[in-house]
Amino acid sequence: MARGDAPRDSYHLVGISFFILGLGTLLPWNFFITAIPYFQGRLAGGNSTAETLGTNHTSPADTFNFNNWVTLLSQLPLLLFTLLNSFLYQCIPETVRILGSLLVILLLFTLTAVLVKVDMSPGLFFSITMASVWFINSFGAVLQGSLFGQLGTMPSKYSTVFLSGQGLAGIFAALAMLISMASGVDAQTSALGYFITPCVGTVMSIVCYLSLPHLKFARYYLAKKPSKAQGQELETKAELLQSDEKNGIPNSPQKAALTLDLDLEKETEMEPEEPQKPEKPSVFIVLRKIWLTALSLVLVFTVTLSVFPAITAMVTSSAGPGKWSQFFNPICCFLLFNVMDCLGRSLTSYFLWDAYFITFMLLFAVSNGYLVSLTMCLAPRQVLPQEREVTGTLMTFFLALGLSCGASLSFLFKELL
Repeated sequence: MARGDAPRDSYHLVGISFFILGLGTLLPWNFFITAIPYFQGRLAGGNSTAETLGTNHTSPADTFNFNNWVTLLSQLPLLLFTLLNSFLYQCIPETVRILGSLLVILLLFTLTAVLVKVDMSPGLFFSITMASVWFINSFGAVLQGSLFGQLGTMPSKYSTVFLSGQGLAGIFAALAMLISMASGVDAQTSALGYFITPCVGTVMSIVCYLSLPHLKFARYYLAKKPSKAQGQELETKAELLQSDEKNGIPNSPQKAALTLDLDLEKETEMEPEEPQKPEKPSVFIVLRKIWLTALSLVLVFTVTLSVFPAITAMVTSSAGPGKWSQFFNPICCFLLFNVMDCLGRSLTSYFLWDAYFITFMLLFAVSNGYLVSLTMCLAPRQVLPQEREVTGTLMTFFLALGLSCGASLSFLFKELL
């Protein structure tokens, strides 16, 4: 089918669905790390959240090292299961991987919400919480890898939409924490409402995924038929040429050859021919094409996760006790980082306030969001159309590798402080 015959995304329903799916993939991680004061309050011996939601409990006496462990045990399963998904993605149907992962995440976060009402010793609470973190992120890895694989078969702007949804997840979690702190209701009800919120978000993600097969635009791209693969390849080449022209890049011999190749392919497309079955993409061949982009993604998250949130969450306000001190960490560490990360993923804006820490978080978050979005969008353009699903899965693995490296380094950085 030629490019002009592709259906339109009516009312942007497919884009909205992938935006919500992106939001749903990172809600669990963000709701865990944003609730660090709640968890540390429980681990300090409090069985309710009455005095813990707005207090920073991170100190040398924090024997559980909750910040570090929740970061590490979130990223290690993400790394391991993304690697597994890279090689076994063809063994389990895509629908089973995505819907099954969403249902397990929903079940485990429901358990986290229920535990708000259950009194238990700090050690047992820590063990159950870490187990939940491990399994939620294990299934989250399968979910992300599968969705990025789907996005590899679609126009590149849908990857940007998905990543923007992921960026909003952190803002959503930070705002939910601030609302729970300022609501004025009792602490248990506030915490319960906070942890029910990602359950609702996961249900919305399930509904959006189930709606995709009923949307003509989604069916057209996700079917991945050979006849469509050629049209996608032409579309990608045309996008690259147009992008170069807009950026003022002059013609080169390679670009001239690409233009000629594109014209020839358009001519031959009009001639009837036997549909050829595309070769099974090789993980290692794809890896040779995208290794530089993948390395860039690893380095971005290695730097980010080595200090956020394990180190940045330790910063307290110099203004002294008071209402601002209570809200300083949720606003300046989590909300500010996630707002700027989201803007960085969508191509930047600026937000300015006083104090060096806030300025640092602005630059830190914008660069993180921009570089993540850049690498994830460029990788599918470096391979053939039939290799894009493998590329999406591999890039998710390298994303997880960077997260794991950063989480591991956070232990070292914390000891150096």
